[in-house]
Amino acid sequence: MSDTPTRGLDRRSFLKAAAALGGTSLVGACGGLKGAGSSSSDVLKIGYVSPQTGPLAGFAAADNFVVQQIQDALRNGFTAGGQKRRIEIVVKDTQSNPNRATEVTRQLINSDKVDLIVGSSTPDTTNPVADQCEANGIPNVTTIAPWEAWFNGRGGKDGEGFTYTTLFFFGMREFADCFIPMWERVDPSNKNVAALWPNDTDANAFRQGLGAMMKESGYTPVDGGAYQNGAADFTAQIATFKESRAELFTCTPIPPDFQTFWKQARQQGFRPKLATVAKVMLFPSEAEALGQLAANIATDFWWSPAHPYTSTLDGRSAKQLADDFAASTGKQWTQALGSVYSLFEIAVQAFKEASDPKDRDEVASKLRGMKIECMSGKLDFTAGPQPGIAIQHPVGGQWRKGEKFPWDVVIVDNTPNKDVPVGGDLLPTNQGD
Repeated sequence: MSDTPTRGLDRRSFLKAAAALGGTSLVGACGGLKGAGSSSSDVLKIGYVSPQTGPLAGFAAADNFVVQQIQDALRNGFTAGGQKRRIEIVVKDTQSNPNRATEVTRQLINSDKVDLIVGSSTPDTTNPVADQCEANGIPNVTTIAPWEAWFNGRGGKDGEGFTYTTLFFFGMREFADCFIPMWERVDPSNKNVAALWPNDTDANAFRQGLGAMMKESGYTPVDGGAYQNGAADFTAQIATFKESRAELFTCTPIPPDFQTFWKQARQQGFRPKLATVAKVMLFPSEAEALGQLAANIATDFWWSPAHPYTSTLDGRSAKQLADDFAASTGKQWTQALGSVYSLFEIAVQAFKEASDPKDRDEVASKLRGMKIECMSGKLDFTAGPQPGIAIQHPVGGQWRKGEKFPWDVVIVDNTPNKDVPVGGDLLPTNQGD
């Protein structure tokens, strides 16, 4: 496989090349091009795995930009293990398929000979990537997957965690802390919550975890049933929700299914007073696809330009990173931008802290013991809820008509994280219906 520099590639060309090659080796910003498979001790290889194509591609919209930013920030190299090091990044596309995620991770380990692997976006990526890393003794950190789906879905042992694999994101407790304060503020006539939860790793974690927490807080989940992803008709679920007279709605579907459901819900007269959704409506492209139906849908925001966080690599603020992304691509920021950026911050920090960054056991130990304040805020991998997991605290935001772009996010509730300023009032999702 040949190496392909990122500079000068637009996203379409980049993805086309990546698909053709099964991945793209991105090098050169830290001291010149070097052939793939180099065993040079001054080169540290990071593999990056994400769903750049397929139904989860919205999560990876900022990937190409982030990789270039990391290369630029480290163009002069850095010191680790007593000598100057250069970074090489090898990117792989899962095509939104967990089996493909397993395959490309094996490629990174066996063919590309990477020193560390990072990965992002839903358990369909994080779990198979982490499983391969754990089995092969490769240091690994992933993000954007509920910790329960990542930990329990991989058979994690309580109090032990894993040796080589770590995660930063949040879980059911944090979803509850984000959503329930917003539910209370809209004062529903009853405490029934319509819940669209498919039969997959992500949604089953919500069904078991968030469902129980809802009951503890006096709310009653109205489960629409464990349907299969890719469903085309949600009439039965909508009828169940209407019969319950639920004025609150939550969900964890794949994005295309939510688009289908939400349009059918409007057509069939299900208009909840407040929709607080997970896994979907995280990115501007999804709001644009729904058009006016996107108005005042609320979701969890773990990163935005309003978050008061800065880079450990070049000192940029969250707002500066978002603005740079817009200036470079002409596109709107997405919250995955901050998360993917932090994967590389954490990887570089682990290399720096290790006496020998080529020692996989030592680097993995540095990941498990890491405390870092970075583009994703304060992350402590020692604090739990399980070893090797760092928790973020998302805040509530709603989609509103934008000025520069068609839709923008307004932070409307910061109950779980007072460091993030509120930018507007919480409005009913069905306002104007």
